[in-house]
Amino acid sequence: MEAQELTHYLADQPPTVVRLEIEKHFEALNDKQKRYAHFISKASFAGTRIVLRQLSPESEPIYDLIVSLHKSCNGDWKALQSKAGIEESELTHFLEYAAMFLGNTGNYKSFGDSKFIPRCKPESVAALASTSPEASKFFEATNGAIFSADNPSMLHLGFPDAGHMTTYYPDSPHIKQAEIEAVSSWMEKKGLLPENNRLRKTKDGNFEILIASAIVEAPAEGGDIGKDTVFTVEDGLLKGKTITLVYGDYAEEMKNITAYIKQAGQNADNETQEKMHAAYAKSFETGSLEAFKDSQRYWIKDKGPMVESNIGFIETYRDPAGVRGEWEGFASMVNLERTRAFGALVDAAPSLIPLLPWGAEFEKDKFLSPDFTSLEVLTFGGSGIPAGINIPNYDDIRQTEGFKNVSLGNVMSAKAPNEKIPFIREEDLEVYQKYRDASFEVQVGLHELTGHGCGKLLQETSPGVFNFDKENPPVSPVTNKPITTWYKPGQTWGSVFGSIAASYEECRAELVAMHLSCEFPVLKIFGFGDGSVDINGEAGDILYASYLSMARAGLASLEMWDPKSQKWGQAHSQARFSILKCFLEAEDDFCKLDYKEADMSDLTIKLDRSKILTAGRDAVGKYLQKLHVYKSTADVETGNKFYVDMTTVGLDFWGTQVRDLVLANKQPRKVFVQANTTLDESTGKVSLKHYDASLVGIVESWADRNL
Repeated sequence: MEAQELTHYLADQPPTVVRLEIEKHFEALNDKQKRYAHFISKASFAGTRIVLRQLSPESEPIYDLIVSLHKSCNGDWKALQSKAGIEESELTHFLEYAAMFLGNTGNYKSFGDSKFIPRCKPESVAALASTSPEASKFFEATNGAIFSADNPSMLHLGFPDAGHMTTYYPDSPHIKQAEIEAVSSWMEKKGLLPENNRLRKTKDGNFEILIASAIVEAPAEGGDIGKDTVFTVEDGLLKGKTITLVYGDYAEEMKNITAYIKQAGQNADNETQEKMHAAYAKSFETGSLEAFKDSQRYWIKDKGPMVESNIGFIETYRDPAGVRGEWEGFASMVNLERTRAFGALVDAAPSLIPLLPWGAEFEKDKFLSPDFTSLEVLTFGGSGIPAGINIPNYDDIRQTEGFKNVSLGNVMSAKAPNEKIPFIREEDLEVYQKYRDASFEVQVGLHELTGHGCGKLLQETSPGVFNFDKENPPVSPVTNKPITTWYKPGQTWGSVFGSIAASYEECRAELVAMHLSCEFPVLKIFGFGDGSVDINGEAGDILYASYLSMARAGLASLEMWDPKSQKWGQAHSQARFSILKCFLEAEDDFCKLDYKEADMSDLTIKLDRSKILTAGRDAVGKYLQKLHVYKSTADVETGNKFYVDMTTVGLDFWGTQVRDLVLANKQPRKVFVQANTTLDESTGKVSLKHYDASLVGIVESWADRNL
């Protein structure tokens, strides 16, 4: 790879290290609640090696190398530098890489899915490793992959037959995308859920589904689809091939997680929490995702807990097939003051959803009022920390039983000092800086609650049984004709739309938020304005900052698009780019890229505030309507083509000129230093340890976890 291109893959210099502030909220808990939070935290972090193994073969030994070096010098990195005989700048570059690695739990960006490489020389890392026999062993086990960049395709996550990196298909370099999809189709027919498994193609061309569980043999009472573990495929691409269920993937980790979860259950505040943790324990011990779905049913019913949590194989963004979940878990405290504002939003939701651009036939028969809480995160184990969450992701539960929304307050408020803000005009800078955080909170609330929370999947729920009037089907507002497609028995949104589903759904939720943020009574709920339309008042400032932020995010998202493979590495970024295109294609010069210099070095976003409620909202509404109706009706052919068109970058303008400018102005993403908890067995009291927001501080926090 050319040196110029390689610079885009170098670790941030320095990464932006910020601390998750939690002490005040943690200290407000009683002793039992602190123990509950402690055990969930331990369970969440106990899955760290799962996250590493789900990412790349080298991630786990790199993790061990970093931690073993810290322990070998007892955190005295200056002494280690001297012992290794390397320059101070080389040590700094290594620590920058280590902090970024730990902040992403692996050597690929959690937001972007592209590899990052240290700025120091390979010889310097070898010299550091040589100071300790253990570190030397781990360095050798990385097999040179810390620095390898000779194959550009391997710098991005994706399907093996496209030459990309993934370990969701271990020891299977020759597995094809079509085979992966054929196994998914077989699993769908069998009713075997995919979130907690990986897939291996054996040397003889057969397949093994590796199920995460503490047990290494099939449960005596049978798994989710019975006692059989070996199946012969009867039709399709894999006809005649065998598929074997193999239990015990990540067995040691799952055993530890199960033990911690059982201890959390012993410290639960109520019977619902006890049942939830019993279901978690059964799932993690036996590999049953039906038990996991039960845990999520109890989770929905655990309304307004002091300690909020969720744990398991949740989000499917990083599996190239878009169906297997990455391990994550969190423990957090409720911010009661901010939660009150979200409670008002929940109450208003049934009156807001009819304002969206489709009829009642494309909406749930009854809006299932969820919990919506503002949380302060104590622990978030996984590859990255989001700003908001809407789960569970199981359509059947969401459609008929409900869901929960959480907004992560201390994640949103964590500030990087002296952050630069490219692409915003000088005259917009003051209002943007003043209101972007508040507008982001509004955006997250609407995105999670009404965005992910709205919409009905029209389906044949079982043979001959429909959740809509089959004889008089709904008329599509897009075509003005009766619908002709719907979900068949056993099909889910994810199984039908496949790898594009995650980004498509994020785009739909973002557009719902953009559409409803134009409603001034909504802005009043968050404390801005009196509910009357006033585009030039404070509520108008929030709305303007929201649209500006989305346009800027769409521009910045080009960092996550790879010109070699011409593929997106991040679901949210793909969505936001398409929304910027939607703004630019709106009528009446609503939004444009403004520049005078030939090299576009003075590029800014010019968005006409006075047209947000007209041309802006109209463009957003039309885009949203199409995405929503195609999703509701399982019209994968039209929906897929439409969304791909909206998210196509191309090499001529966006993929070269604009992307080069974005890369030249990119800002390091935040990596978070999280506190640790320790339990005094003799007193039953839990104490909290904070760490410095520094390169050394984040390494120390991980070393103390002894994972």
